[in-house]
Amino acid sequence: MFSVEDSLDELERLAATAGVQTVGRDWQNLERINPATYIGSGKVQEITAASSELGADLIIFDDELSPAQLRNLERLTQIQLLDRTALILDIFAMHARTREGALQVELAQYDYRLPRLTRQWTHLSRQAVGGVGLRGPGETQLEVDRREISRRMARLRDELEEVRRQRGLKRRMRRRRGLPVVAIVGYTNAGKSTLLNRLSGAEVLVEDKLFATLDPTTRRADMPGGKQVLFTDTVGFIQKLPTQLVAAFRATLEEVHEADIILHVADAADPHVMLKIATVEDVLRDLGIRDKPMILALNKIDLVDPEAELSVRSHGVALPEGATLQDLIVGLLDRYDQVVPISAEQGVGIDELLGAVQQVLLDQMIEVDTTLAYTEGDLLAIWRQQGAIEVEDYEPQGVHVKGRVPRWLAAVIDTDEE
Repeated sequence: MFSVEDSLDELERLAATAGVQTVGRDWQNLERINPATYIGSGKVQEITAASSELGADLIIFDDELSPAQLRNLERLTQIQLLDRTALILDIFAMHARTREGALQVELAQYDYRLPRLTRQWTHLSRQAVGGVGLRGPGETQLEVDRREISRRMARLRDELEEVRRQRGLKRRMRRRRGLPVVAIVGYTNAGKSTLLNRLSGAEVLVEDKLFATLDPTTRRADMPGGKQVLFTDTVGFIQKLPTQLVAAFRATLEEVHEADIILHVADAADPHVMLKIATVEDVLRDLGIRDKPMILALNKIDLVDPEAELSVRSHGVALPEGATLQDLIVGLLDRYDQVVPISAEQGVGIDELLGAVQQVLLDQMIEVDTTLAYTEGDLLAIWRQQGAIEVEDYEPQGVHVKGRVPRWLAAVIDTDEE
């Protein structure tokens, strides 16, 4: 896992992305978390004094705090507080540029804020104004606000369900066109958008910031030999990824579930590359994505001396003393179908990466020997485009075809035969 210093470095980068200047940091070793204030009472006093001395008007905790902890800490410090989850949600709100992205972030924010309403608003202890049928004790403004937010969340879920349905239709349309899909995943700021731009000539926003892009982008790319593949750039992952975001971005993350191949992009120049690779793998497992073909693209190799000793910690990869980039690649081959060093920015290794994608797609194909009716010309066209045909004979009852096809196309052909 990340060390305290490493995690705080990342928190500082998150804060900078949100436009916050960091003026100090502190941490505490505790046997157990304080249920009332997360940290000890003495540390609360230290942080309060340091914040006053440094002129800080915001304290950010590198973990998700309970509503009671937030409430107690703000009362004791008299300073605005954010936890890691609230900070990430704020960054997502900044970077959501489409209607879908905005809906997903809004739902995640409400899900996070609902149990914390008592500390957010100052009027919540007042009783609602009475009226006909509402005389007597009435109900607190808090109850009214919670009910209204619950209604809004229900509407957001309905809208996102419609988004999910539309995404499913688009995926089925892509299938009918016979184009395989490669989902690009990776730790935030690993270079996924730069790679998509390089592969497809797209103009996806690229910034040296965490979570610079949120909305999934799908672009077509030409493979060696003329075939085409769709590459989908997805939201970046991060350690301690808020559960609210995973739930809200379900429609987006289904793109990863439905992909033919997962392309994991990692920053080879990052001294913590193995930790971040492991974090992405953990998130994929949490999403239930297993046994899917995976390619690892070790990006930014233009910033790495291939002969220099790596400073990364192995974390499950048996590396010899003085290991180099090549040793890392060899060590990772037992976890990935292909490992390809690239530089998306410089264009290094892109042909090799496309070749690896094509090889994995070919390896996933299965032998099919069948006769297609003359009315199934669309299936034959897809077979020609995305598979390999060894025999194609025109007979009275249809076209006898033998060769290799992607698994999904074999399932369609089998279904049609039934």
